[in-house]
Amino acid sequence: MNVDWSIIFDFLPDLLHGARVTLYITVVGLIGGITLGVITGVVRAYGGYVLNTLAFIYVEVIRGTPIVVQVMFLYFALPVLVDIRIDPMTTAVLAIVINAGAYIAEIVRGSVLSISKGLTEAGLSIGLPRWKVITYIVGPLAFRRLIPPLGNQCIVSLKDTSLFIVIGVGELTRTGQEIMAANFRAVEIWTAVAVFYLIMTGGLSLLLRVIEKRMRIL
Repeated sequence: MNVDWSIIFDFLPDLLHGARVTLYITVVGLIGGITLGVITGVVRAYGGYVLNTLAFIYVEVIRGTPIVVQVMFLYFALPVLVDIRIDPMTTAVLAIVINAGAYIAEIVRGSVLSISKGLTEAGLSIGLPRWKVITYIVGPLAFRRLIPPLGNQCIVSLKDTSLFIVIGVGELTRTGQEIMAANFRAVEIWTAVAVFYLIMTGGLSLLLRVIEKRMRIL
């Protein structure tokens, strides 16, 4: 079969729409995932026994199961258990929130615990409450150190959106599959899909490098 790269332009609007859906799921999911991860990570580092145990169970369960299983559980099993039906897009976003949150929690915990205890003790010794010590002393230093692994997790989450094809979300991979099924131009379509992913992950990597360079610890 002859390869005709020009057909990619015919389907460019569909591929762009799929890419926008992928970015939407990634951005909204990561906003929730980072929020959940920061809270859970701080609890893992400073929380009491009960909260620490609950956070530990959440992290281990999520990190110990594939995201595709988590998606299937949310979409198919959750309605059976609690009689709540979640639409595919909401399921996709929620899966990113829950999955990324667990990994980000460990990133945050490791970054926070890597800061010298002397800084925490110094803050507490001058009368600052612990939450202010975490927010104004430990937090900024830990944030600089968590940027590289956080950036890696963001890229992983973006690529994980391709797995939502199993519940029919119209993201980039699903769009590519539908186009290919209609015209059987697998080489051209999947190459275009790969290029779109490379552009998105490359742009994200560049942004994170700029942030990391600006906040680099000297």
